[in-house]
Amino acid sequence: MNRLATIRAAVLAAVRAVPDIGQVHDRERYVREEAKFKALFLVERPGGRQQLRGWWIRRSATEERVINIARTVAVDTWTLRGYMALEDDSATELAFDDLIEALRDQVRSDPTFGGVCALNPFDEPVEGIQVMDAGPVNFCGVLCHSAVLQLRTWSYIE
Repeated sequence: MNRLATIRAAVLAAVRAVPDIGQVHDRERYVREEAKFKALFLVERPGGRQQLRGWWIRRSATEERVINIARTVAVDTWTLRGYMALEDDSATELAFDDLIEALRDQVRSDPTFGGVCALNPFDEPVEGIQVMDAGPVNFCGVLCHSAVLQLRTWSYIE
């Protein structure tokens, strides 16, 4: 597995480790038929009820930074996008925020993803998952909560 695939797998495992996170995909999914697309994000909830609840991750940027003549660091920026069907009577906005915070806690507890990534070698104050945007969207014909999260990882290039 190459460097990027190894990091993607580690990030994916961290997202999937969050209880009740929903379906998690290793890439942004596209299916022409809406019913098949929607099925990729459906989960079964207590009582047998189905709910649209899922995430995808994408590497959205990579930059290389030279530390010294012998070391180069790849800084990968990851976009994580989540959706959860909105039910106002059930206060799903609060549950969705709790999922986001659980995911942020998960990454904060192991910022190297089990040693797959390096700690931030630069004097930058941003660490962990950042919430870039959150709000309601129409996804697969369903009114949903949505969030766009961003994560940066650092890895040495051999």
